[in-house]
Amino acid sequence: METKGQVQDIQFIRLNEGKESLMALRDLNKLFAEAFNEPDTYLGGKPSDEYLLSLLSKKHIIVCVATVNQKVVAGLVGYVMEKFEQERGEVYIYDLAVEEDYRRKQVATNIILFLKDEAVIFGAWVVFIQANPEDTPAIRLYESLGIREEVFHFDIAIE
Repeated sequence: METKGQVQDIQFIRLNEGKESLMALRDLNKLFAEAFNEPDTYLGGKPSDEYLLSLLSKKHIIVCVATVNQKVVAGLVGYVMEKFEQERGEVYIYDLAVEEDYRRKQVATNIILFLKDEAVIFGAWVVFIQANPEDTPAIRLYESLGIREEVFHFDIAIE
């Protein structure tokens, strides 16, 4: 049941090293595959349980999901980067997706706000994310939460 564009009975959870978190992470990869239309990337070479559990145990990797009735409907993966110029960190959101039926209902906003609360634990002073120029809904969301910065992104292949 929904009210005022928000989803009732939604829970925001940071995944940990447990079996339930492992299953949620696998569900999140399925969501990423569908949302980004990249099944080969997210489902083609499935990592082992041991590998995923080792990632979930690392303090600098933050995986958050939104669930409704124990079903993953959104999620993000953030990476904490400790800085040298000051005793603080930054959190980079690498992947963020919301299941289509839950879009434009404040789910993405609230999972980012949940991540901000988690980021405080690591002494982070900022959370940042990038968006492709054609992804207008994402750009609008991120502009509502923070300051836009024009940058260039380069993928440098390791051959």
